[in-house]
Amino acid sequence: MNLRKLILTNNACFKAGKTIIPKGIMVHSTGANNPWLKRYVGPDDGFLGKNQYNNHWNQDKPGGRLVCVHAFIGKLADGTIATYQTLPWNHRGWHAGGKANDTHIGFEICEDGLSDSTYFNKVYREAVEFCVYLCKLYGFTEKNIICHSEGYKLGIASNHADVMHWFPKHGKSMDTFRAEVKKALTPINPYKIYTVVKGDSLWKIAKEKLGNGERYTEIKALNGLISNIIYTGQKLKIPN
Repeated sequence: MNLRKLILTNNACFKAGKTIIPKGIMVHSTGANNPWLKRYVGPDDGFLGKNQYNNHWNQDKPGGRLVCVHAFIGKLADGTIATYQTLPWNHRGWHAGGKANDTHIGFEICEDGLSDSTYFNKVYREAVEFCVYLCKLYGFTEKNIICHSEGYKLGIASNHADVMHWFPKHGKSMDTFRAEVKKALTPINPYKIYTVVKGDSLWKIAKEKLGNGERYTEIKALNGLISNIIYTGQKLKIPN
């Protein structure tokens, strides 16, 4: 994840100064063919690039609307992908058009023409990593993540299709998204368990399980053994 920060201090939402206790995350996409972060985040910080139209969201009412989110994901000027935090995480955003504004951190993925798989895969991965970051920060699980269209079905957001008008075009859904967040949040067990059988030795086990008998010292250290003696039925931790 490439997380940067440019708080939209000129936006009326930021100036309203209302805070929330975040209870979840809402995934949005912008609904416009413009993958460049500079369209929404500004002014240029040396990475975004200059928005010649100056129509980014760091103004009182962008496009005459009361709208603001906590972050955007899209392209920097050099074409790489980044996430920009645009509101404090506990700030009440104006992103859902419903009660989710009082409970959810909302972020937008900048859309392109919806058909570029390379771009999609990059921003999708960035969004997964961003949600993992927020889940760790607030103690969320993947179950606390929804998209805007799911929020509408739950009665806490306005009637928008994002992101389910885009994800399925690339073989993804919110279920696959949540599954990938869950996988990233699940600790990887640093070892597996092996039951000693007759005729085993630490050297033999290391050669069979780790590919090198000389690595028996790793098994010995991991199990707190003070000698090389093992016995049938003994449970040993084997490094992964």
